[in-house]
Amino acid sequence: MDTILPSIQSPLGALPARFRRERLLIVGCGDVGQRVLRDLRCGTGAARMQVLALTSSPARVAGLRALGARPLVGNLDDAPSLRRLAGLATRVLHLAPPPGEGAGGRDWWLDPRTVDLARALRLRTLPASLAYASTSGVYGDCQGALVPETRAVAPGTPRAQRRVNAERAVRHLGRAGVRVSVLRIPGIYAPDREGGTPEARLRRGTPVLTPEDDVFTNHIHADDLARACVAALWRGRPQRAYNVSDSTQLKMGDYFDLAADLYGLPRPPRVPRSDAQQQLSLMVLSFMSESRRLDNQRMLRELGVRLRYPSVAEGLGGKAVKQ
Repeated sequence: MDTILPSIQSPLGALPARFRRERLLIVGCGDVGQRVLRDLRCGTGAARMQVLALTSSPARVAGLRALGARPLVGNLDDAPSLRRLAGLATRVLHLAPPPGEGAGGRDWWLDPRTVDLARALRLRTLPASLAYASTSGVYGDCQGALVPETRAVAPGTPRAQRRVNAERAVRHLGRAGVRVSVLRIPGIYAPDREGGTPEARLRRGTPVLTPEDDVFTNHIHADDLARACVAALWRGRPQRAYNVSDSTQLKMGDYFDLAADLYGLPRPPRVPRSDAQQQLSLMVLSFMSESRRLDNQRMLRELGVRLRYPSVAEGLGGKAVKQ
């Protein structure tokens, strides 16, 4: 079984330089990680790079291998199983989320998964670069302001606070010499992603806020996010945060109206915030309590990402911009 590479002291081993290959470790190889694998398999440098994929499920080994990865069985909730990762990879893409609500008890604001991963990577020669998939929720409510990466974090929810803790953990690796990129990601969507469009919510007739109560929302197509992840591993500047968002600037209700028109469905009903608090779940309400517009210029300029879907109109409509 492809569970572990031979023990080595250097990420590139002792082979002469002309025989050395980059080794990328993907931690959390779900939908976005699999898109990264597909992109790399089609890329010109794929033959010179080996991709390792950490999974906690032996049942996923065959599927990951079919996508071109070498599966490693390990569990982010079992710190000793992560020791095998030390010294394996020259680059690491960390896509795994923190534990869910209630998992940490009194330490609910911590992400032990990222802390344990960082400790494991420190056991031998460090990777050259690491990209961590965080969330734009770390900014909290910005009351509709345009938000650059230099804005101070102000997490307003427990899940965002755990992401801030994870960002700090990977930045500690940065101080040890790893070139760390923190990717602050908004809502991920794609027509071929499970639950990746608003269609089901529109069919349920779930209401949205009236224009005067509405909030700005941000999105990124899953394919563009995968490309940004790869770009950050090779082009990201040290200790740098990037807003990985498309260029859409829409309020949430307008986003659902746009989707409804594209799908030929009725637009959702509009309700004031006072009524929404009686009709919607706490999770949905939490997204309606924060308003911000992400500035994506650093991503476009420094990472050189050319968005296939620069707005949700192209993404929901499946009309990629020619590159």
